[in-house]
Amino acid sequence: MANKSLFATYAGKLLPRATAKNREGAKAYKLEARHQIAQLAMTGTLSRTFYADAHAQLADVMALAEKVSPEFLAKAAIYARKRGHMKDMPALMLAVLSRRDPAFFALAFPRVVDNGRMLRTFVQVMRSGATGRKSLGSRPKSEIQGWLNSASDQALMRAAVGSSPSLADIVKMVHPKPASPERRALYAWLVGKPYDVAMLPAPARSFEAFKRDRMNPVPDVPFQMLTALELTPEHWVEIAKRAGWQMLRMNLNTFDRQCAFAIDGFAEMVAARLKDPAEIAKARVLPYQLMMAYKAASKDVPHQVREALQDAMEVSLANVPAVSGNVVICPDVSGSMSSPVTGVRKGATSAVRCIDVAALFAAAMLRQKPAAKVLPFENDVVNVALNPRDSVMTNAAKLASVGGGGTNCSAPLQVLNKAHAKVDLVVFVSDNQSWMDARHPDRTGMMTEWTKLKRKNHGAKLVCIDIQPYGTTQAPERDDILNVGGFSDAVFEIVADFARGSLGPEHWMDEIEKVAL
Repeated sequence: MANKSLFATYAGKLLPRATAKNREGAKAYKLEARHQIAQLAMTGTLSRTFYADAHAQLADVMALAEKVSPEFLAKAAIYARKRGHMKDMPALMLAVLSRRDPAFFALAFPRVVDNGRMLRTFVQVMRSGATGRKSLGSRPKSEIQGWLNSASDQALMRAAVGSSPSLADIVKMVHPKPASPERRALYAWLVGKPYDVAMLPAPARSFEAFKRDRMNPVPDVPFQMLTALELTPEHWVEIAKRAGWQMLRMNLNTFDRQCAFAIDGFAEMVAARLKDPAEIAKARVLPYQLMMAYKAASKDVPHQVREALQDAMEVSLANVPAVSGNVVICPDVSGSMSSPVTGVRKGATSAVRCIDVAALFAAAMLRQKPAAKVLPFENDVVNVALNPRDSVMTNAAKLASVGGGGTNCSAPLQVLNKAHAKVDLVVFVSDNQSWMDARHPDRTGMMTEWTKLKRKNHGAKLVCIDIQPYGTTQAPERDDILNVGGFSDAVFEIVADFARGSLGPEHWMDEIEKVAL
């Protein structure tokens, strides 16, 4: 009799042979180059993660950017910026593209560099030499000049905040030709040269007047330009009234320290704006950013303002697409998921962890689909009592408070198989570095259990959401399996489209290929 441990029979599709090892040294499936670069574009932050440092991530991007076509690189950069709201990674890809294919670079530049911060990030990456050149080059200079000359006065004033490089540095590098006396005066003001005061745009004139006399109206300029000045609580109230939604979210503790909440009606105004659906949509806010603001808000911030962040979370997730059938959500709560979701960066490490994002996704899906099963896992499945009627923030906090062990991606599937569960869609949110179920020399434990589950659930589909980029997966791409990277609201839409069968054979890659250049 043949050895049954070697020649066991599996119903359904033949199990694919594992071709790689993950960061824990366990069997895994390597993603193809396009998929890896897309995953990095949507989840990479060029910061230290649990399994890789920033230099390793940069090396991965640079190597992969040479393997994919310039056209796909341009589309991935645009997709990451527009759908994933990413910053550093699209700028890096754009810098590589400037060397590889100037024509595709020119097509992608205005779609990726859509504000002053992205402009400064792009120039910083270019001048670092990390992409193979330290000078900007003629085509990048031309694109930057075009951006400066076409930007509104207000956009340039916003772009003037920040350094290394500053907007003044960029103006000095590319020498844009002003098209009007007003723009000439603004450029001169930015770089510290003599200018005609009468030709300055109104915000710059009012800023100069406010510096001379605080009795003048608070100028409509980025608040960072005012923080070096002596300001009263009333000044801060005026700043908040003119601020964008994201500025409000990020500076609640600042308003508290400056005693602005002591002004009658200020707390009510901030709360109303934070939960305004129109402002939330305009701000392109990520759900995890709301969680970060809620966790970071001081207890001294008025209760109604902190509650408004919860309301904003519900609003931001109100359009999570419906998914029919029997749905199972599996958030990874293992030890590696305790690392910051955007990596460790000195002075800028996010308080939001990978486990928070996984829990948030699960809680959001549960709100949309109250009958869904939620099976958090580490060594094994962890029992957590969730109420679908609780707020997303409450359920996410419950899920994020458990776990901490090793990673066993097959554990939820084992539970479903033992229960002979009827399943239509299973969604994992993980870093996919499973190792506790590495019992087979040529396949992953996850694929073994998924194959068993498919015996009784022929139409079932599996989605593996990667929230940190390591280049491997526990389940290879095929008709019934989707691997997708990211933690923006775009992921919800892709999961729903895949469940409905409206994505093509290459699933997520098709979404990126749809980007028009």
